[in-house]
This record gives sequence, structure tokens and C-alpha cells, in this order.
Amino acid sequence: MVSRAERSAFGDWWWTVDRLLLAGLAILMLAGLVFLMAGGPPVAERLGLSTFHFVNRQVMFLIPALLIMIPVSFLSLRHIRRLALIVYAAGMVLILLAFQYGPEIKGAHRWIMIGPLGLQPSEFVKPAFVVLAAWAFSEGARRKDVPGTLMAFLLLPATIIPLILQPDFGQTMLVTIVWCGLFFVAGLHWFWVMGLGAGGLLGIGAAYQFLPHVRARIERFLDKDSGDTFQVDTAMESFARGGWLGRGPGEGTVKRILPDAHTDFIFAVTAEEFGIIVCLALLAVFAFIVLRGLTLARRNEDPFCRLAATGLIFMFGLQACINMMVNVHLMPAKGMTLPFISYGGSSLLSLALGMGFLIALTRRRPRAEMMDHFSQDRA
Repeated sequence: MVSRAERSAFGDWWWTVDRLLLAGLAILMLAGLVFLMAGGPPVAERLGLSTFHFVNRQVMFLIPALLIMIPVSFLSLRHIRRLALIVYAAGMVLILLAFQYGPEIKGAHRWIMIGPLGLQPSEFVKPAFVVLAAWAFSEGARRKDVPGTLMAFLLLPATIIPLILQPDFGQTMLVTIVWCGLFFVAGLHWFWVMGLGAGGLLGIGAAYQFLPHVRARIERFLDKDSGDTFQVDTAMESFARGGWLGRGPGEGTVKRILPDAHTDFIFAVTAEEFGIIVCLALLAVFAFIVLRGLTLARRNEDPFCRLAATGLIFMFGLQACINMMVNVHLMPAKGMTLPFISYGGSSLLSLALGMGFLIALTRRRPRAEMMDHFSQDRA
């Protein structure tokens, strides 16, 4: 047990972080390994890999994820912004390099190979984008000599245009919605909020008109007879077979034919083996983390911390909602992982970075430290 009287970096960290938020994230990480033991082996066997290939790799990625999340949560506000700027710049460079040197997977250039490992740079751009946009909005409101709002407006197209060209409509939609949420929380006029809503509808209409894969997914969602709906139909069958209490660990059968059972549709696999009750419990954990994060953000007196924490937890919750809604056929299919539950190295490391930022932003800081932060910014 760490004493409050202990004046060490770890002691200061332990007594200033929100331990309930840490507990919620730890539960998700452990639950992800358990549920991946159900969804991962059938996919590994179909690919000719060892039975627990994906489980072992998830553990391997979980270790560096913790080595990212915990040290990042120690950072000061100034260092959070600096790290976000470095990650954003590096991520955007890698996205552009992926167009030329990245492999084409399912018609998209989203990955870049670093040795034997594949990296999806857009995953790391997301949390860094939120921090930078929050800083721009907060500085624009606090200092009239800084064109923060204009910077925030320019940051959005600079980020989503490369994502559209990949193409990656799901990440584009996620980043845009979170940016609009930050815009709203920053207190800007309703006229602009309504204008952004109209612009978003026009963007979806344009994507439907000019991007065939987007049109196909929307049409399959609205009319099952318009195309192949095998994945969604199979996912829904998992919920029906599992019922409230599930068939038991390892007893699921739908996962053996369900594509992406270890990534996009792990929620459906969980439903068949562990039951709807466990799915609702998992949903409750996500809801707790989101509500806890929003509560901590609301209590924070610093506009930058409040905006950045809100944006990060909004992105986390929205990504979880999109994944679960696709699994229960409440929205068109989209490749979006379930945070800390689905298999995926880039996703796991990116989420660790984002949650590290969140923990650091929501730490309890003495008023003197906050005033010093303001004075450093003015300087």
C-alpha cells in the first residue's frame, strides 16, 4: 500500500489518479483476453495457425500497451500536448507513406509494414487529434491573440482527407463526429452546430453516391436482398443461440463460420458462449467508464483538460457503440474494433495511448500547478 506521505513520483501519481477509472479499464483488458479465448481459436484454425495464436499475440500487445498507458498517465499538461503533436505528425506522415509503400488490403491502403509488424497509423492519429483539437478550441476561447478556432477548423480537413483517400470511411466518420462533439462542448453558437449537422448529412450523401463500398453496405443494411448479409445474419444467430445464459465457454458453434469472430464480431461470439447477461454486464462496464470519464471532465476547472477528456471518452464510447450496434444490426457493417476486447495490435496500442492521455488529464492537480500551467502558456 502506498502511503499518502510518500513523496515519490509513483506516490503522487497513485493518490491523484482516479482509481475507479483504472479499475474499469483493467476489467476490460482482462475480459478481452477471456472473450478472445472463445473467438480466436476457430479463426486461427481456419488460417492454419496454432490454436491460441491470437490470444498469445494479444497478450504480447497488452504488455507494451500497459507500458504506453501508465507512463503517459504521468505526463504534465504541457507534455501531453507535446506528445500529441509528435504522435499526430508522425501518424500523418505514415498515412501518406502507406499510399505508396503500404500493402493493399480489401482495396484500401491503411497499413504500413515496420519489419514483421503491420501498423495502422490512423489509429494513433485519433487520440492525438482529439488532444490537439481540444487545445486549439480552448486556446481560441481563452486568448484573443491566438486563432485557436481557425486552427481547429483547419485540423479537421487536414486529418480526414487522407483518411477518405485510403479509403477509411469508418475512421473518417468517427473523427468527424468527435470533432463536432468538441465543437459543441466548446460552447460555439447553435448556428454553427446546425451547419455542421447539415454538412455531415451532405458528406454521407456524397459517400453513398461516389463510394461503391459505402453504398453497398448501406443498401445491405436497409434491404437484405440487395447483397450478401452473411456476417450480420450469423452474428444475430449467435445472440439467438446463446440466449440469456449462453451455451458455455467453448460450446459455441456459430463462431466457427463467422468471419472476423476475433475482431469486429467478438461481441456476438461472447453472446453465444456467455449469454446476453454477460453482454449487458460488458455494456455496463463501458457505460461506467464513459460516465466516470465525463464526470471527471465536468469537475475539471481547466478548459483544455475538460475538452480533451470529454473528446477522448466520447471517442472511446462511440467506438464501442458502433461495434456493438453493428453486431446487433442497428447500423451498417463497419470494421470497428470493440475497445480492449477485440484482437488488434494497432487498436490496442492506440487505445492505451488515448486512455493514458485521459488518466493524465483527469488527475487531481493542486491549484498552484494549474496556475503555473496558465502562466507558462501565456509566456
